[in-house]
Amino acid sequence: MKERPILFNAEIVKAILSGRKTQTRRMVKFPLRDVNMGCELAGNELAGEVKAGDYSNCPLGKPGDQLWVRETWSDVNNAGCPSVAYRADGEVRDLGEEDGEEADPNLEKYWFATWYPDLINGTEGRWRPSIHMPRWASRINLLITGVRVERLNSITNDDAKAEGYPAEREIDGGSTDPWLWFRDLWDGIYPDNAFKVNPWVWVIEFER
Repeated sequence: MKERPILFNAEIVKAILSGRKTQTRRMVKFPLRDVNMGCELAGNELAGEVKAGDYSNCPLGKPGDQLWVRETWSDVNNAGCPSVAYRADGEVRDLGEEDGEEADPNLEKYWFATWYPDLINGTEGRWRPSIHMPRWASRINLLITGVRVERLNSITNDDAKAEGYPAEREIDGGSTDPWLWFRDLWDGIYPDNAFKVNPWVWVIEFER
């Protein structure tokens, strides 16, 4: 089993923590050169490879591999204990000796000068970007359960829900609301590869 990092913003992290997000879609970056043959692959050729069980060109891994989530975080002092705070929900996790094991030696390069209450109320400290989160600070591990390649517009209503459809929209949302929600979400993130462009995407299914 291999493990790789993956970045998510605060809203998506909360969706993962609540169990609402079990899929993610990422753009296939073309031109894509096959790692085995060295030739360039078209989208339909890549989709065929993956459907046949060849995941060698997937940058995030294959079923059975693990992803660890990078999110906005900060190293803090929590009542005298070196800890990590997470901006998505304000959770703080102690990083001292756990289960009888010694603390991670990588912690030595962090001073933990900011007290957790001061970080939360904004009087002292700063949040660190997700891209700078080291492995030891991550709190969320995801097991890849499925990988496929498809056109973005192939997403179904159920798949849109699995992308983290907000719980508050389920009350009054119509039967196609998850699909519309995801379309608007995607267009806001990828204006140059909007839904109408219908790009090829990696579809990664996972469980926490």
